[in-house]
Amino acid sequence: MVEINQLTGQIVDSAMRVHSQLGPGLLESAYEACLAYELQRRGFRVLRQLALPVEYEGLRIDAGYRIDLLVEDVVVVELKAVEALHPIHRAQLLSYLRLSRKRVGLLLNFNVRRLRDGIERFVND
Repeated sequence: MVEINQLTGQIVDSAMRVHSQLGPGLLESAYEACLAYELQRRGFRVLRQLALPVEYEGLRIDAGYRIDLLVEDVVVVELKAVEALHPIHRAQLLSYLRLSRKRVGLLLNFNVRRLRDGIERFVND
């Protein structure tokens, strides 16, 4: 198993590669498909659009939530292609971490000139 900081570093490096080739301005789905491909090419297990049920009173309810990417069953990756990240985007990722019981998440906004300006890392304690 890859160490968590190395894994998030590889995800960020992969995202930077995708962004450098595609640039800003595409749909989120294009970045998602290309990033998943890049990560799989590097040997990582990647699940796309993973259903995330809500647990309520002992029931698992499909409420339509989907994790964009789950890498190595460890890191939740939420992709955006928006003018700017807002608190609701951060809250969404934190909710996904809580619901999936995962510890680390990356919020990546591809609609920026330099991708490093669109990367946020979260830890759910």
